[in-house]
Amino acid sequence: LHRLDVVLADRAAPPNPNLKVYSHALGSSPLAWYAPTDLLAAARRGFPQSLAKVPVLLPTTHAATRARIDQWFDKAGIKPRIVGEFEDSALLETFGAAGMGVFPAASLMHDELTARYGVRRVGACDGVEEHFFAIAAHKKLLHPLVQKLLPGIRGKTD
Repeated sequence: LHRLDVVLADRAAPPNPNLKVYSHALGSSPLAWYAPTDLLAAARRGFPQSLAKVPVLLPTTHAATRARIDQWFDKAGIKPRIVGEFEDSALLETFGAAGMGVFPAASLMHDELTARYGVRRVGACDGVEEHFFAIAAHKKLLHPLVQKLLPGIRGKTD
């Protein structure tokens, strides 16, 4: 029988007396808005109010960052033109890169986003951060691969 070593998540595991799991905070990263080249000029013109005019891709309301993004929109008085919502951030980024819309992403992913997808940074999502957690069945993360990955993740989020 196989065991799950770790789950990477955007929030700590909810309290549940029936589950013996531990949440390990890995860090956080500010969010920024990214656009494919064909939407870049329109997205930058009058940013962030431009997000009411250009197509916007967002995580679904199940994502921890969505409520913070929605609050950011409300505070700025922006009614975004939402054209897609995604459970999977990689799929959201892929659709964004294909020209379907402007999207938020963790700033720590900037180099990978620009190199892999050819998107460009539009501007900051001021005050909004994405948090990262490792959820495991043990207080100490035991798997050698997990131990090797965590310092890199923690180092990028500092």
